Amino acid sequence: MMQQYFRIKADHPDTLVFYRMGDFYEVFFDDARKANALLDVTLTTRGQSGGEPVVMAGVPVHALESYLGKLIRLGESVAIAEQVGEVGATKGPVERKVVRVVTPGTITDSELLADKQDAILLSLSTQGKTIGLAWLSMTQGEIGLAQCGERELGAWLARLSPAEVLVDREKHPQAVLAARLPITNRQAWHFDAALGLRKLCTQLGVASLQGLNAQDLPAAHAAASCLLAYAESTQGSRALTHVKRLQVLRATDLLDLPPATQRNLELTQTLRGETSPTLLSLLDTCRTGMGSRALRHWLLHPQRERATARERQDAIAELLTTGFEPLREALRQVSDVERIAARIALRQVRPRELAGLRATLQILPELAQTVPSGAALLDQLAEGLRASPHIAELLTRAIAEEPAALIREGGVIAKGFDEELDDLRAVQTNCDDFLIALETRERARTGIANLRVQYNKVHGFYIEVTNSGLEKIPADYTRRQTLKNAERFITPELKAFEDKALSANERALAREKMLYELVIDQLSEEMQALGRLARSLAALDVLAGLAERAATLNWCRPEFVSHPCIDIQGGRHPVVEARLRETGAGEFMANDCRLDARTKLLVITGPNMGGKSTFMRQVALIALLAAIGAYVPATACRLGPIDAIHTRIGAADDLANAQSTFMLEMTEAAAILHAASEQSLVLMDEIGRGTSTFDGLALAGAIATHLHDKCRAFTLFATHYFELTEFPAKHPQAVNMHVSAVESGEDIVFLHEIQPGPASRSYGVQVARLAGMPSPVVRQARAALEALEARATEGETQIDLFAPPPEPAPGTAAAEPSELLDALRDLDPDALSPREALAALYQLKTLAATRA
Repeated sequence: MMQQYFRIKADHPDTLVFYRMGDFYEVFFDDARKANALLDVTLTTRGQSGGEPVVMAGVPVHALESYLGKLIRLGESVAIAEQVGEVGATKGPVERKVVRVVTPGTITDSELLADKQDAILLSLSTQGKTIGLAWLSMTQGEIGLAQCGERELGAWLARLSPAEVLVDREKHPQAVLAARLPITNRQAWHFDAALGLRKLCTQLGVASLQGLNAQDLPAAHAAASCLLAYAESTQGSRALTHVKRLQVLRATDLLDLPPATQRNLELTQTLRGETSPTLLSLLDTCRTGMGSRALRHWLLHPQRERATARERQDAIAELLTTGFEPLREALRQVSDVERIAARIALRQVRPRELAGLRATLQILPELAQTVPSGAALLDQLAEGLRASPHIAELLTRAIAEEPAALIREGGVIAKGFDEELDDLRAVQTNCDDFLIALETRERARTGIANLRVQYNKVHGFYIEVTNSGLEKIPADYTRRQTLKNAERFITPELKAFEDKALSANERALAREKMLYELVIDQLSEEMQALGRLARSLAALDVLAGLAERAATLNWCRPEFVSHPCIDIQGGRHPVVEARLRETGAGEFMANDCRLDARTKLLVITGPNMGGKSTFMRQVALIALLAAIGAYVPATACRLGPIDAIHTRIGAADDLANAQSTFMLEMTEAAAILHAASEQSLVLMDEIGRGTSTFDGLALAGAIATHLHDKCRAFTLFATHYFELTEFPAKHPQAVNMHVSAVESGEDIVFLHEIQPGPASRSYGVQVARLAGMPSPVVRQARAALEALEARATEGETQIDLFAPPPEPAPGTAAAEPSELLDALRDLDPDALSPREALAALYQLKTLAATRA
């Protein structure tokens, strides 16, 4: 048995092997120690191997899913070795083989997957300066391809959010390490571009990828070679028959959302890493898991072109006009067709999932009637609801009304589907009648009043007689078992029935399993129809959900124009507004934002807590919502072309990658300056605050100038450097704006209203008092602030941040040497005794007084 285990383990050296032994899956040696640490299962030993005890641990077969779920969440993979041979059919151990490998990126089990998030398997191939990406969603049956440079890889990883990444073990891109994603190492020969191209053509059933706009992506083809081989190996080398769709994404087709933007705008996670409150959690009122997953995809893959967004807006407008609640109510009854279809293709589908699919197919006519006509997209999706009637008819005939959870339990195939199965079941059904009749006859024949005919799984059928009736036992009774107060017997008639009944049970289970496989074979031929149905249901769910949000939250339809502009009237931050309503904290203050060819940059000043960051974020979120085709939180909105949303907001560090707060700030700012274009939206919040005042002020001025003069991007530039309010005076496309506040004595009231012109002050000391700063600290800070302001008004001139740096004057003499500096330079602190150090300090103090 251990030899067999070692052979299996040799094929999966980096994977936990669950080795089936009866009612348990066992793990051995290092796998057992790892399982003990991760799952808290008990370690034990048995026998020896190589002179050492065999360390082992086990998990019950019936509890496999819960253990797998925990391992998958920890990023582990598990190879499941099942008993595939017949017990006693051959000498030695029962034959076992790995029937599937469960990995974070290839799972399809509903119990292991988050209902609202898909598991993406991503493969990366580096060819020179180009990185090829190929990804697979096992449940959607879709392959994606893309190519990018190393600088853009982080944005792709954030957008795809893969559950598992396949990389060449010799080449680990820095962005993957920084993202801390589960990595699976593969040999370099797995990444072969020519092989990948052939594999893709074979998988998709085409002679060339030219028609799919994917022929000229060699790096992505190399990644796909590894992707498809790995995915097939996890399914026991079974072909991925349901994977028939290809999606090619190019950076120029999508609205660029760098990782910093996704993080700062809290699209799917808050800054603390929670899933709520976020934009996705606010939008997601979908009735199905399919809809929630589709919404997430729309949100992270917004398109630059507006045709798709307009189609979705038309559909939402129609739903708002005719009513969306009937459709949403009908969608409540829909099963997760997408995942069920994938599990059919992988032959992992369970009986109750097929019953759920049948119920969904049966309500499709009723559901289709709730889809209004009049919008092209809705008509197209309604057409996709017309699944093949053969599927529903097959499931109705083949699957029992309430099937067992597992096929091995029996009771899955419906009565009347197969005559032979019905006959075998009849033997079992008639068993009770036969036993009652036999018991009545034997009591009459023997005169034993308490004689009983019974059955158990260990001893089969038997006649039980208590000790008081043993003297009446007939000669044809054969003793089967002796108990304390009774004896159990078998008769030739009962033995013959037992053989028939037990064999009928075994044959019925075998027959049922065979019929179930035939049903799956027939359903596998309908993968395209089921995939189209799943996509239609998901899209309808998202559109109905977005219509509900627009109606409930009072959002408007944005207008797309061809000229450059961001014109928002009465804009609101959707998440903040929703939270204010939930908590009863008051109404949200709506604000306008107008950017166009004449006004490209807003310098926004004002107090902390005044709402600068909220205003900036709401502009970005409105632009993003419009790009996915949703309505937006505003009274009116017009948007020109937008190719990216860049953000530099907040203070954070990345110590794991040796980046301080200021270094991270400058890195993100540099990335924005390199990437931003005239059609980009840039949010810059408090740039330069991570260093000294003059350093930060100089950098903030230079960055603002570059954004205005070179990038010419739509820019919201929030700052506490009041010197920057002079910026618009020398830059014609810049305008000063401020958030208003009102003072009453020592109190301050934030109005959260964006108004023209610069702010008069930042109210930092007042905010510190509101935050609970000790009174002595507040008093000292206020006194120091008044002194600094007094000095500033006594004649100190304003530094011109925006003037070009002066050229050094020719022949400029060096500064006059300072006796104090010379004395300080000559000191060697490490060579001084405490007494000498004190004397030197007095000397320096005397020199300083003389210079003054």
